[in-house]
Amino acid sequence: MQITETVSEGLRREYKVTVGAADLDARLIGKLEEIKPRLSLKGFRPGKAPVSFLKKTYGKSMMGEIVEAAVNEGSQKAVTDNALKVAFPPRVEPVGDVQQVIDGKADLEFRVLIDLMPDFELGDVSKMEVERLVADVTEADIDDAVKRLAEQSRTYTARAEGEAAQKDDAVVIDFVGSVGGEEFSGGKAENFNLVLGSSQLIPGFEDQLVGAKVGEAREVRVTFPADYPEEKLAGREALFAVTIKEVKAADPLAIDDELAKKLGLDTLGTLKERMREQLKREYASASRLHLKRRILDALDATHSFSLPPTMVEGEFNGIWRQVETELKREGKTVEDEGKSEEDLKKEYHDIAERRVRLGLVLARLGEQNGLSVGNDEIQRAISARARQFPGQEQQVFEYYARNQQALAEIRAPLFEDKVVDFIAELAQVTDKKVDRETLFLDPDEAAEKLKASE
Repeated sequence: MQITETVSEGLRREYKVTVGAADLDARLIGKLEEIKPRLSLKGFRPGKAPVSFLKKTYGKSMMGEIVEAAVNEGSQKAVTDNALKVAFPPRVEPVGDVQQVIDGKADLEFRVLIDLMPDFELGDVSKMEVERLVADVTEADIDDAVKRLAEQSRTYTARAEGEAAQKDDAVVIDFVGSVGGEEFSGGKAENFNLVLGSSQLIPGFEDQLVGAKVGEAREVRVTFPADYPEEKLAGREALFAVTIKEVKAADPLAIDDELAKKLGLDTLGTLKERMREQLKREYASASRLHLKRRILDALDATHSFSLPPTMVEGEFNGIWRQVETELKREGKTVEDEGKSEEDLKKEYHDIAERRVRLGLVLARLGEQNGLSVGNDEIQRAISARARQFPGQEQQVFEYYARNQQALAEIRAPLFEDKVVDFIAELAQVTDKKVDRETLFLDPDEAAEKLKASE
């Protein structure tokens, strides 16, 4: 076996591997000699069939296995002989006609393509300066939260006979929807409860029911939004035949001990304390999200090194598939994004590079500091995922038990969060007070808002 390096550029290495036809033939004869004692063939005493006969009988079928073994051996040897730290399992590309090799008429030649792991120095995370957005839970926040609970459990009383429905009333309706004169799937319901003004249905639907009375039939005309998930309905005008069966006015909103008792608590004071603790957890979660983003931004800014091309392309291809799927779902094209396909791909390629770079940095940090994700943590995450599918929990557990890729997708964010939390303990973190609205913005939107206010 002869191995020759043909490419050495950055993190890319390529090798040409040649296994002579004579070498392959010797391997074949060795295999035949190995199985010969176990063979009992017609016309020969057990184990006495000549190798030349066995070669004619089994040669081609066995040569395929020998070639495969030689390819695996050659690619692995290229790695070990050159002490390479690979980013991915080596890729193999055949050279020449493989059938000629199997027929024993040509040497086996193939290329081994290898992406190396980059060698880089980690920055000192203890010197990292990052900002954490925080907000106080105010009494007004608690009152608003309690009011939302009261509205969710609000009761309604039937209006007097002949009274028309008003905004914020609840109505019970039957409806049948059609587009172009044909009914469509999901456009029909009976005894449907709807609060007028809740924006539960298509924009414009509820407004056209204000003033309706029990027993009245109305035609409601609306246009589905252009980004409606059902592609066949997006942007189309629809007609709904609606029958009003009940009209109910909202009872006065009572925020008192009785509300707390409805929710399983003793007093309004206890309910408010529960809401205070819940809001604190929500605020802390939002604050952590911003801190995590700032930490990742700081890591990306302080680490610059070459990336394994295959790793970047794999990440980009995954992102681009998601983009194309989303555009197709919305009935859009790349041009609708206001950018050329080339510019948009460049933008997402940069995102792919950032993800790969951060993944390598976090992996190195975790490795150097002995951080790992235990099986118990993975099982808790799977259990949480299973609870999202009531009645199908067992299928979820079985899916992850037999799917290593899915299991890796569960583990990855757990590991990332563990490393980020480790960095947060060492880094120089400064708290910045913001209002509730800013705290719950997307990190990019929050950064833009804060920058504009400076």
